[in-house]
Amino acid sequence: MDIKPEGLVGTNGGSVGGGSAVSSPTSARRKRNRSIAGLDSSPGSADGDDGDEGQDDRRRQPGVKRACNECRQQKLRCDVVQEPFSVCSRCRRLHLECKIESNFKRVGKRSKNAEMEREIVELRRQLASQNQASHGNGIPTVSAPVDIPQDPQLYQAPVQQELYMSSLGSQEAVAGLLDLSGAYGRSPDGRALGLKKLEDVVLSQDRIRELFNHFFAFHHPFLPILDPEKSSDYYYDLSPLLFWSIISVAARRYTLEPNLLDSLVGPLSRLVWATIADLPHVYHVAKALCLLCTWPLPISSTSNDPTFLLSGLMMQMCMQIGLHRPSHAQDFSKFRVELREEEIRDRVKTWAACNITCQCVGTGYGQPPSTLYDWTLATESKDTSYRLPEELRGRLLIEKFSDKVTKALYSSRRDPVGITSDGERANIIALLVRDLDELQENLRINVSPINSLHLRAAALHLRLSAFFDSPATKHYRDDLLGLYFATTAFLECALNLETPGTGGVLTYASNYILQMVVAAGFTLLKLLNSFFAGLIDRDYGRALFNKTIWAIRAISVRGNDLPSRLAEVLAQLWKGGGAGTKGTGIGNGDVDGTLQLKVRCRMSMSLVFDSVWRWREEFQANGRGNLESALKNPTNPDSAAESSASSTIESSLAVPSTMISGVNGAMNSRAMSLGGSGMISGAVTPGPSNTFGEANYEVFDPLNWMLDGFVDFPYSFPAVQGLEAQGMA
Repeated sequence: MDIKPEGLVGTNGGSVGGGSAVSSPTSARRKRNRSIAGLDSSPGSADGDDGDEGQDDRRRQPGVKRACNECRQQKLRCDVVQEPFSVCSRCRRLHLECKIESNFKRVGKRSKNAEMEREIVELRRQLASQNQASHGNGIPTVSAPVDIPQDPQLYQAPVQQELYMSSLGSQEAVAGLLDLSGAYGRSPDGRALGLKKLEDVVLSQDRIRELFNHFFAFHHPFLPILDPEKSSDYYYDLSPLLFWSIISVAARRYTLEPNLLDSLVGPLSRLVWATIADLPHVYHVAKALCLLCTWPLPISSTSNDPTFLLSGLMMQMCMQIGLHRPSHAQDFSKFRVELREEEIRDRVKTWAACNITCQCVGTGYGQPPSTLYDWTLATESKDTSYRLPEELRGRLLIEKFSDKVTKALYSSRRDPVGITSDGERANIIALLVRDLDELQENLRINVSPINSLHLRAAALHLRLSAFFDSPATKHYRDDLLGLYFATTAFLECALNLETPGTGGVLTYASNYILQMVVAAGFTLLKLLNSFFAGLIDRDYGRALFNKTIWAIRAISVRGNDLPSRLAEVLAQLWKGGGAGTKGTGIGNGDVDGTLQLKVRCRMSMSLVFDSVWRWREEFQANGRGNLESALKNPTNPDSAAESSASSTIESSLAVPSTMISGVNGAMNSRAMSLGGSGMISGAVTPGPSNTFGEANYEVFDPLNWMLDGFVDFPYSFPAVQGLEAQGMA
């Protein structure tokens, strides 16, 4: 029976006419659902007649509007038009296939990942069964050549990747190929393999652990900014660049894999610039740059050496993210930043390490540093969060003194190259010597061997200014004597450098220590072949110079790199200048101009650049110097040593016993056993006293673009007496 009540109120506030009927609950529910889904195109009518027309309009509407498959998968709003069909804006923008299928069903990410995991397990099972069957049937398995590492812990070079995967076990191979995260894998028993990959270089967790232990044992004491208690995964999560920087530093002396460093040069360099270009940065990237500036990657040409550039970028990056204001990081971020005390302390330590590194780079490269010694690095801060560890605090004080030397002696506005006048320099050096004595007294208690070495390096940085003195100055001989004592003290400390628990660690030293050792070697070279030789013990000087050359060659990380080339240049100049016997006949010590420099704009490193220019003029320009052939049979700086073909072959197997005793303490038994890695063998093989061939004009670039290629010497100072007649030729 139909009920037709009169005067009922409609949904829009109007009364329902007599021609209207009350909808059934089912139809009302259907309408409500369609209204919620947004499928009805017109609202209900207020009166009965309009209601009938609205129902007719709804009956004439096309089918329910649907989203395309891609938008349905992502649960996104879709503007696809079905009739006539027109692709949606999202599929058009992303170049996706836009289509509508009635039987399409969304695929959940969890179910998809679970399916992939099941496939991985199945592939592992099949590989294991095939491997077992092949062994049982006596079928030989595919193996890599002898020179390819069979141990799955070893890294992979680009040309060895495919063969390496064939040499891996089934578990490791599947984990490496089908790893979803790109960094981790798991064996069937659930054990984490921990593979890390950088382009074509793959390292297992065991190898990573060994490299990290090696880094913290030998390299980290030279720049203690990291926590040895933290795991490698912890540093990888902080910054992949920091993780791979640690690996690259440890690979310099990692004898179990001598080619790892060469394989990392290209991928790590690309990672560095990609990380720098990826803004914004985290301050842990600055730690990675500290390591890469302290132990730069080996390169073939220093015109491509980015170390000085990276040190400046590192400082600018730190200031951009507010590292120089560690407790006010909020002022440099658009997000709310709340730092705990240990986080502030780590930021302060990182800021101090960046200044220390930047100062060492500036001093070693003969350039003004980009340091900023502000209130944050004040030595007597009352806030415990700003207190540095004792070791790092000592290094900071030493580098502050080096910065004072640089600004006081090489930043004059009254000179084209920034050198202070002779009269001013004498007074400034007297004040700086007093500051150095106070610094030594301050660091006397509990000073570490490494800080003691850097303190002597700062003293050498100060005394190298003696080469800028005029021979007519009153205190010329006194300044040269002070330079000689600073040089010998630094070299003795470096050659006998030992740390508790590790022994001799000179071969693990930073690039800055190498640069200062080279500068000290050139200092002895000039002093022992000048009028000054009559005032000092020449026998002691010659012995120390020979030890210096062997030490520089021991610091070399690969053949034909910068240390080995500089050592060969030193040896050739030493032999060409009389091997320290030139000053024998100058017993009266008459002052002349043989110690004057032509290159004068590289601060304390001007001596190194000047000596290399002289080597070019006197050896390579005359067709007597061929580094490529000389490095295969390095020059023996000991003038008393006579070599022959047989003795050369015998000595190529080990370091001469006299040289071993000479650098005793600089290299412990562990370092001396690394001959197979190319650290010592070959690079320290004494050869004929004169190893000169045809002229070779290949690039030789010790420290700067000035030395790239063979170019004419641009300096001419006719006023300098005796430079050509009484030089090192």
